[in-house]
Amino acid sequence: MNNGGARRVIPVVLVLIVIAVAIAALVSVGQSIFNGGSSNTPAVNQGKVSLIDTAEDRSVRMTIRGQIKADETFNSYVVTASATSRTMTTYSGYLDRQIETKQLVNNIPAYEQFVYALNRYGMMDANELTGDANDTRGVCAGGHLYQFDTLRGSNVIKSLWTTDCKANLGSLRVSSALLQNLFLQQIPDYSKMLNKIKL
Repeated sequence: MNNGGARRVIPVVLVLIVIAVAIAALVSVGQSIFNGGSSNTPAVNQGKVSLIDTAEDRSVRMTIRGQIKADETFNSYVVTASATSRTMTTYSGYLDRQIETKQLVNNIPAYEQFVYALNRYGMMDANELTGDANDTRGVCAGGHLYQFDTLRGSNVIKSLWTTDCKANLGSLRVSSALLQNLFLQQIPDYSKMLNKIKL
């Protein structure tokens, strides 16, 4: 090929390359617009990630609310565990008047076994509800409300709940009894504390 022919072919090749790049860019932009910018990778369940994280600022919490009664006879309790501590507190009334608290130390291996057991039971597998569907005020007035949270510091990462009432099953999709038992087993003699409140 002579130099004149090469000079004619090079601009054509460059134009074709520019066109190919432009088409690829347009296809990519189009996919982002029509797919909402989502990719084929599944969304990360931050609740599950937080659940099995044993960093010092991570913790898990269970809150049990009793039947909705008069303030004087309403009770609830909370069990919280982290890599450094385990705490159970019982309350009276809707203003959470503290009845009794038991606090124990914890360690990373013990906490790791605990949260991995919770994870195997599927504590954070479900999706949180939104709007009015996630409003627990007044639900299952004649039964119990069971709420399970993962936390970072004082911030709730994910919260799932259920009740005794079939009409208000909430967002938790696993047995609350299994999870409740695991939490209570973190507090030796928990039954003595529960015997002092009416749930």
